[in-house]
Amino acid sequence: MTRTPAKTTAILTARPGKAAELQALLVGMAPHCRAEPGNLRWDIWRDPAQSDRFVLDELYIDAAAIEAHRSTPHYRDYQARVPDLAERLAWVLEPVDVR
Repeated sequence: MTRTPAKTTAILTARPGKAAELQALLVGMAPHCRAEPGNLRWDIWRDPAQSDRFVLDELYIDAAAIEAHRSTPHYRDYQARVPDLAERLAWVLEPVDVR
């Protein structure tokens, strides 16, 4: 059985005065997310043109690993806290074969 990698991309724009708190939440999640068995990559990016905008760039071995990620305590804490800190857009993506 071949696994198809799955990617999650989320754009978070901090609510006024909440950028530092949002960044701290995201940075605090990094070691937990990176330690998950199905995680291949988990990075935080900040938009230099709009410093209160962050992008989460996550890569997992497959969609099941994303589902496992979503059941972790650190993800549930993030989901509970982020609405007060930011507007969030997120996508789960699959690869396109370009051979």
